[in-house]
Amino acid sequence: MSFDYPAYLDCFLSGDDDALVARFFAPDCEMRSASGVRRGHEGMREFLAWAHDGVRECPRVQHYLQDADTVFADIDMDFHATAHRPDFPFGEMHPGDSLTVKFLARYDLDDNGRVKVLTTAAWPPGVGVTTLPPLGGHPSQVAAYHAYAAAFSAGDPARYTRFYTDDVVLELGSVPRIEGAAGIADFYTRMFQTVRETLTIHDLDATDEHLVVDCTSRFTAIADAPDFVVAPLAKGDFVEVGVKVTYTLRDGYVAHIGIERTRAPQVTRAG
Repeated sequence: MSFDYPAYLDCFLSGDDDALVARFFAPDCEMRSASGVRRGHEGMREFLAWAHDGVRECPRVQHYLQDADTVFADIDMDFHATAHRPDFPFGEMHPGDSLTVKFLARYDLDDNGRVKVLTTAAWPPGVGVTTLPPLGGHPSQVAAYHAYAAAFSAGDPARYTRFYTDDVVLELGSVPRIEGAAGIADFYTRMFQTVRETLTIHDLDATDEHLVVDCTSRFTAIADAPDFVVAPLAKGDFVEVGVKVTYTLRDGYVAHIGIERTRAPQVTRAG
């Protein structure tokens, strides 16, 4: 049985680490890297669970060579953070951060076409790598969108505005249109002083021209907000509303954001 490297990469990009290990690694496999040696399926699962806790890892293979026993691959690996990882091996990451690391990987295969030994070497982040525009249709760009959404939910304008063009336009419908990355940051920074918004993504259609997202926006009052535009809220209340968000892209950056409600607001009162 031969090792299907493109299928391996597709599985890796799906983010299903358990399926990756079960399908492509021998039960007595080893992974050898600068951080140590992991053995067997359990060791691989433990390592991947730790490495991918709040960080999506997306390989972009630049070249690979394969024979019956071995695969050699030159990989530009994108990492996109949706949570704070102070202990991340390639440097501290916050929601919305992305970095790319050059890897050289050798996969030694067993007689059943599964990985017996995986050996990796890595360069410092950003050294000798190719890059993608921030957003688009590639699985890594989709992962980057989730990092953007996490940075937005964290109220971190320094990070979420990295994904915007300078002249981006936001049309909410409930307030006049907002122009410019700085204008959007100012609007949400003021709002977040009393009401925090978090996004739960249900479905995402991504191309290089647009992103269309079905999500739920939860607005939680951290102070009384009797004039909040979605619904009056007291401290501790929250309101959820379904929305369709259409992001129009220009060269991989958001140039226009259009929002329409898809589900009526549902208010939950504190206590």
